[in-house]
Amino acid sequence: MASTALSQALFSTLNSHRNLENTALPLPRPLVVSRSHSLNTQFNNTKKASFITSCASPESDAPTKSETPIELRYPAFPTVMDVNQIREILPHRFPFLLVDRVIEYNPGVSAVAIKNVTINDNFFPGHFPERPVMPGVLMVEAMAQVGGIVMLQPEVGGSRENFFFAGVDKVRFRKPVVAGDTLVMRMTLIKLQKRFGIAKMEGKAYVGEDVVCEGEFLMAMGSG
Repeated sequence: MASTALSQALFSTLNSHRNLENTALPLPRPLVVSRSHSLNTQFNNTKKASFITSCASPESDAPTKSETPIELRYPAFPTVMDVNQIREILPHRFPFLLVDRVIEYNPGVSAVAIKNVTINDNFFPGHFPERPVMPGVLMVEAMAQVGGIVMLQPEVGGSRENFFFAGVDKVRFRKPVVAGDTLVMRMTLIKLQKRFGIAKMEGKAYVGEDVVCEGEFLMAMGSG
């Protein structure tokens, strides 16, 4: 009787072990990552890397043109002849010397010079008191003086003792010249008749890029 009970207990224990072995354990669910989440992650990482790169770029530290002080953006006019050298060529003196500096010179061909127009010029109190405008006739005179710098040279044969402003033609005034402007004048020799002592020149005057005066000039070299 006792042996029968023991056999049944052992048989029951073996069956329970077999049941445990045949029972399937649940597998863990796989981690599913959506494509949109993956793309967003990559975009955010790329954006962060780009931001770090741009912050570390040396080009971002370079000053831009707008940061350069205005007084350092524009170079000064060159000096080919200063006012003392001009006075050695032209007979004019204050208040009628109207050329301050020669900035380009081709002997016997052309010259470019400047006249700094300031409120201290002696013609402004009368022309005009409420609106200082440089007289047109003085612009023509200043241009003729630049022409004189071309003509009063050994290459041409002129001299300050027998050089005269003979006439003008086709003169046009395009814009007013006011105090504070820099008048840039170019005079070019077109024709020279040494036999008659007559020279024909073409002249243009500028303020910035604008033509303010232009015309043709006749110079005479002869006894006074």
